[in-house]
Amino acid sequence: MKRFHVHVAVSDLEQSIRFYSALFGAAPAVNKPDYAKWMLEDPRINFAISNRCAKTGVDHLGLQAENGDELEEIGTRLAQADVSTTAQKGANCCYAKSDKYWTLDPQGVAWESFHTLDNVPVYGSDTRTAASKDSAKTACCAR
Repeated sequence: MKRFHVHVAVSDLEQSIRFYSALFGAAPAVNKPDYAKWMLEDPRINFAISNRCAKTGVDHLGLQAENGDELEEIGTRLAQADVSTTAQKGANCCYAKSDKYWTLDPQGVAWESFHTLDNVPVYGSDTRTAASKDSAKTACCAR
């Protein structure tokens, strides 16, 4: 079963952690100096925040696949939607190693579909250049 993903760029990480912890009734599953993530079952969501983006607000949306086959199914559906996608295998981003697909919806909202393979000790540095509106290089999971 897939999990909905939302990544929000925040200006004050500690204040945002307090707010979202109260809202969700749970502490983050991952808490780093520049990033926090809640893996909630109700609602089933992977909700992440970071202070690494220049612009605050919703950075991107996504679907987290449970396995590689589920991710490839999402990739096939994106191809049928006639949108440009960027595949990344073994990407290091948000303290995780993942296989993923990036795309933009018709409004220009970035969508990340991914399957997490492992944890990594650093935030990461992969990019989503081909899926970006202006094809400018952007930091991992950042506009």
